[in-house]
Amino acid sequence: MPEGHTVHRIARQFARDFVGHRLAVSSPQGRFATGAALIDGRELIGSAAVGKQLFLTFEGDLTLRVHLGLYGAWDFLGAVSPLDEGSTVVASMGAPRVRRRMGEGELAAELDAADFPPEPVGQVRVRLATGSTVADLRGPTACEVLDPVAAAAVLDRLGPDPAVESDVQGGDGDPGARVVRAVTARRTPVGQLLMDQAVVAGIGNIYRAELLFRARLDPHTPGRAVPAETLRAIWDDWAVLLEDGIRTGVMLTREDLDAEGRSAALLDPSLRHWVYGRAGEPCRVCGTPVVVEEMAGRKLYHCPVCQR
Repeated sequence: MPEGHTVHRIARQFARDFVGHRLAVSSPQGRFATGAALIDGRELIGSAAVGKQLFLTFEGDLTLRVHLGLYGAWDFLGAVSPLDEGSTVVASMGAPRVRRRMGEGELAAELDAADFPPEPVGQVRVRLATGSTVADLRGPTACEVLDPVAAAAVLDRLGPDPAVESDVQGGDGDPGARVVRAVTARRTPVGQLLMDQAVVAGIGNIYRAELLFRARLDPHTPGRAVPAETLRAIWDDWAVLLEDGIRTGVMLTREDLDAEGRSAALLDPSLRHWVYGRAGEPCRVCGTPVVVEEMAGRKLYHCPVCQR
């Protein structure tokens, strides 16, 4: 499932290439034909992510909400602006254009300009198009058009996201304090609470495992037993990791790497994490085999010694 940094990057892609344009909106698959008709021909005036949810705001106070879920992904086709420093993904009008897929990972490939715009391939739930760029959505868990009241209700159900201004989501102006209160009020294991999008928005399986390891916290610790200062430190750490993930498009969670090691890890996924995906391999700190188990239906990786 795409985690928060990916959805923020998708929101930024829409901001760069679609906001300010009147969009042709269709549902090649047919399942979203009614919703597409509501926003077809309207100007896209805003693009934002909160946690794992994308909110595209159109003139007329209509919002397209998308939750990619486990299998969803966006394909950006045509003149696609770069998001990363030094990136060359952008394509000019006369040159071969770009296909960029953004979901759990990101893939880019050249697209023949003569084939633009390409015919939809597969089960495309919704297609958004300007004259030079197309975005195709496949496999989302949620895709719906909301009025302002319904959009606000969705936002109210989400926990804080450190990449979002606190006044966007309401609250008391201290999102970290909200997370501390939400966790310490419950007996549920902290490893489960960090995946609860009503507690904190955007954390998925990878960031959950890595944040808990970086805090040296046992995932089974009841929320009410976690010291407030530990939870505040996890929130602050999450803000740093999320910002880095948004900037690079990569979930790189090891703080022990020098510049050369970080460059290697950006290219090699096996070097990026402390415990995630390393079941049975030696902990990078103490050498104890990393444990994997299930918690609330998702795989949980941790070191039984470092996180005692």
